[in-house]
Amino acid sequence: MSAGALRTEVCRDEEGFGRLAAEWTALYGRCSSATPFQSHSWLHSWWLSYGRPGALRVVLVRRGDGALVAAAPLTRVRGPLPVLTLLGGSITDFTDVLLDDGCPEAAPALARAVARAARGAVVDLREVRPGAAGERVFAHWRGPRRRLPDSLCLELPAVPMEGLLERIPSGKAQRVRAKLRKLDALGIDARVVTGEEVPAALDRLLALHRLQWQGRGVTAEHTSERFAQHLNRAVRPMVERGDAMVTEFRLAGDVVAADLTLMSPRLAGGYLYGADPELRARKVDVATMLLRHGARETSAGGRATLSMLRGSEPYKQHWRPEPVRNRRLLLAGPGTAPLLWLRAGAAGAR
Repeated sequence: MSAGALRTEVCRDEEGFGRLAAEWTALYGRCSSATPFQSHSWLHSWWLSYGRPGALRVVLVRRGDGALVAAAPLTRVRGPLPVLTLLGGSITDFTDVLLDDGCPEAAPALARAVARAARGAVVDLREVRPGAAGERVFAHWRGPRRRLPDSLCLELPAVPMEGLLERIPSGKAQRVRAKLRKLDALGIDARVVTGEEVPAALDRLLALHRLQWQGRGVTAEHTSERFAQHLNRAVRPMVERGDAMVTEFRLAGDVVAADLTLMSPRLAGGYLYGADPELRARKVDVATMLLRHGARETSAGGRATLSMLRGSEPYKQHWRPEPVRNRRLLLAGPGTAPLLWLRAGAAGAR
């Protein structure tokens, strides 16, 4: 296929973005580096909760026959400098563009289309995972560009719990096995909910999350109504397509913990959980309980990576995960190079 066979367009309205669902999902399936945060359900729902009217800029590349081969879900953001950034904001661990693996011309075509859509703005791609499609756009960018470090993520191999225990010293592994035996003795049952059960399960998860963090430093956004609405819109279709899993943990019939895991063909990551404080009072290691379940489900699904997503909290370090740092890709046209250096300087000063 020649580059001349490709055409581009920009979607600026949320209804049009919504109508892209089927072909976006098909492209998502042809982009091997995509994470669940690039699914149409996640992005469109995020826009409905967090988007600013008039700011949507979804750049699309199509073949001559109309097939979608590349997409960059962008928005203009307010600030002292004109900036285009990817949809997803602070609640999204990985952002990226989508590129059809079978269309090598898609990356340079998308780079050119994004440059035209920017119109004097800096393009600021945050939280780009190493190996992501956005790096191919960066490689084809004709103009000033900068690559900066972004958030640190931690990753484990997608193997069953016994495989994870082999990563840690034998003494620690014995203590973990004792914790697992205690979980089994208590009779805590894990059950993955169906799509139709997702709304009620998410309500219980968010309630447990608030209860778990009561009186402590909870992430304020996780308690907001718009976040709850976003999850309720996004997660059910993701569950039905295999891009998410909601698990409830029951003790004596009562839901005492719940977990939302997001999944793509290559990786899975525990995104949000809630646990009754009574579990900690009973010396239940909730993190180990969740990890065992996540490791079992992720390895059974043939995925390569169990991501602990952003952050390097001490409880994650017990498992000797691999540190993987996201990247921040800054792109500009020849006339906006000074804006790029200002943006890069501000990022470096933080």
